[in-house]
Amino acid sequence: MFRTIEKSNPEFESNHLSFITVKTKNLKGRGDICLFVPPLEGLKDIPLVILLHGVYGSAWAWSQKGGVHLSAWEMIQNKELEPMAIAMPSDGLWGDGSGYLPHNDYDFEKWIVEDVINAVIENVEAVSGKSDLFISGLSMGGYGALRLGIKYSDKFRAVSAHSSITELEQMSLFVEESLKDYEQPNRQEESVLEMALNKKEHLPKLRLDCGTEDLLINHNRFLHDQLNKAQIEHEYREFPGGHEWTYWQKHIKDSLLFFNKFIK
Repeated sequence: MFRTIEKSNPEFESNHLSFITVKTKNLKGRGDICLFVPPLEGLKDIPLVILLHGVYGSAWAWSQKGGVHLSAWEMIQNKELEPMAIAMPSDGLWGDGSGYLPHNDYDFEKWIVEDVINAVIENVEAVSGKSDLFISGLSMGGYGALRLGIKYSDKFRAVSAHSSITELEQMSLFVEESLKDYEQPNRQEESVLEMALNKKEHLPKLRLDCGTEDLLINHNRFLHDQLNKAQIEHEYREFPGGHEWTYWQKHIKDSLLFFNKFIK
């Protein structure tokens, strides 16, 4: 599947985190994945959650700024969650953020929906082609999760997004690169709402939340209202907080619990 794969040595790993680097034609080079797998015996075909970071971050962001692996392991031990693996890939490390879109002769979309999944299956015995797939993320990663979860609804059973960018133009709030770099041949694919409307009859389970002090709150409220008008079933929540890690560290647990409801 990949020309080269490098995986961290278990002797030096900690807190049940491992790291994978693969070379892929979609990135024209190497991509990194941080991976949590619960340390339990006899696991087979367990769900895989793909967790996308925001602008400026990388594969380490969700673990080293959000501690998601610690939260997930605690919830699994407390029987709140079924055992599940969490893959935290880089976005491809283009500019301030790739947007998880294909552009500039790179395919950051296929990196996530093909390479990351295949790399985990190839390296983790407990994850297979039979595993349920879920996707989540924050900010730009929320945008990526919603877009990719909707576009590839044949792959993903559910999507949960935090503090999400909802339209491509909102990337300009965060990145210095021109929006022209991100434009898609089919401009409808730049909008979460347009994609949801186009896939209305075949959507994954949808969930999104946003902090009431977040700079993206009005965009999230608009998406929520439009989904309601289109009678697209989804869960929407608002909580106190801004565009910050204290918010995402807390509410990623809500995503994991949401996914837990849809494990086959």
